[in-house]
Amino acid sequence: MFRSTALSAAIVAAAVVFAGTSSSQAETGTVRFQVAKAGFIVGVGGGSGALHFKGKTYRLHVDGISAGTIGIARADLVGTASNLQTAADIVGTYTAASASVAVAGGGKAAQLQNAKGVLLELRGQQVGFEASFNLGGVTISMR
Repeated sequence: MFRSTALSAAIVAAAVVFAGTSSSQAETGTVRFQVAKAGFIVGVGGGSGALHFKGKTYRLHVDGISAGTIGIARADLVGTASNLQTAADIVGTYTAASASVAVAGGGKAAQLQNAKGVLLELRGQQVGFEASFNLGGVTISMR
């Protein structure tokens, strides 16, 4: 009886230690993007950026397409990328439904999420003229 109880306690203790070391918690990094967009009805845009995560900087490339865009604009956006297990989790297509208008400079804010659950919360300034109802996706890749 004593041996089976001691063996059971050792197995439970080992399982707790193993579970604590094998599961990693999601973390947050900071991001910065410089993007430009132009269009009439269908807009296209792209740019570059960086992810700062766990003391390292990763260069990023941004591509996007949206429906309902009219105008030309560029934006510098900063924010956070949360729910990251690794830096590579930021790669993917992000979706959001947001309406925005900027005339000759104005604030922008967006929340985007990819299939891995990474959530980008961005804010920044936009220069130019753009009125859009953004239905498109933004694709982020690592350089």
